[in-house]
Amino acid sequence: MHNLFLAVLFSLGLSLSVKAQEIKGIVHELESSQRLSGVTVKNLRTGQATQTDADGNFLISGNINDYISFTQPGYEVDTAFVYQEGVQRIYLVRDSKTIVIDEVIISKLTDSRLAYEIAKAKNEGQVAEVSQSRGGIRLSLSRLFGRKSKLARKNLDLLLEEQHNRKIDHLFSPQVIRAVIPLTDTEMALFREQFRPSLEFIQTASPEDVRAYVLDSYSKFKNHK
Repeated sequence: MHNLFLAVLFSLGLSLSVKAQEIKGIVHELESSQRLSGVTVKNLRTGQATQTDADGNFLISGNINDYISFTQPGYEVDTAFVYQEGVQRIYLVRDSKTIVIDEVIISKLTDSRLAYEIAKAKNEGQVAEVSQSRGGIRLSLSRLFGRKSKLARKNLDLLLEEQHNRKIDHLFSPQVIRAVIPLTDTEMALFREQFRPSLEFIQTASPEDVRAYVLDSYSKFKNHK
C-alpha cells in the first residue's frame, strides 16, 4: 500500500513540503514543467481552499495524512495524500476531453488564460478552411455541424462576454463607486452586476459623467431593494 501511494503521488502535479501545521507547495504542468497560477488548492479534511500565485506557489493549513485536491480548468482534477514531511515533485495533467465552459468556470480563469481560451475557441469554431490546392477558402461541413466546432462557438460567446465585462469592471471599480456612494461588500457586488455600464460609456465618460451615472443608478438600486 505504501508503494502504491508513492506511485500515485509521483503521477500528480505539485511540489509539497509540510511544516508546522502548514502545507506549502508549487504546482506544475506535467508536459512543460511550467508553474501554474490560479490553481484551486483545497484541503479535503478542513474544507479550506486557496489558489496558487503567479509563480505556482501555495500555502494552506494542514497536517500529515490530509488529502489535498488541485483543480484548474483544462487540467484533470488531482488529489494528493500528504504522507510525510519533505518535498515531492508531481505535476498536473492536461485534460484532453472537450468540456462545456460555463459561467462559473469562466469567472475563475485568469486574464491570460481567458485570452488563450478565446483564441482556442475561435480556431476550433471556424467553419471555413483555407487551402491552396483546393482553390482558396471553402466551407467545411464537418466544422459547421461537428460537435466540437459547435461547442467551441458556444463557448466563444461566453468567453467574449466575460472578457467584455472584465474590461468594464476594471474601470467601474469599487474604488470609483465608493468615492460617490456608501455600499457594503454585498451591496457592491449586486450594484456592479445590476448597473454595469456599457464599455463605450465607461471608456469615454468624464469623472462628472461617471459620478452622475453612479448617483442615478444608486437611486434606482435603493428603490428596488
